[in-house]
Amino acid sequence: MIEKKKTLVLGASDNPARYSYLAIRRLRTHGHPVVAIGRKNTIVGDVTIEKEKIEFTGIDTITVYLNQQHQQEYYDYILSLQPKRIIFNPGAENDELAGLAATNGIGFVEACTLVLLSTNQY
Repeated sequence: MIEKKKTLVLGASDNPARYSYLAIRRLRTHGHPVVAIGRKNTIVGDVTIEKEKIEFTGIDTITVYLNQQHQQEYYDYILSLQPKRIIFNPGAENDELAGLAATNGIGFVEACTLVLLSTNQY
């Protein structure tokens, strides 16, 4: 039995060509509960994408699809959610946020959520 990890997709999009869209779909296919924050209020499958920084609870993983410049406004928010880990997807690598995560006891990895799911390493 694979543990289901409540995941926040940060930088979520309803555009099927975007990796964040594919991540939402695949996370749900694997049975993980998903919440999402993006640029507009919309829906992907059964997941509502919010524009606002909602105080979600029980977040295991935050998977980031924003570049470093766009992440800065979310630093305090990310830390306030106290996730177990942050996944920096390709293009989202950020040494500054990784350092803040480490200081706050949050694990982090530079990896592709889609690859982690497909290789059963999520």
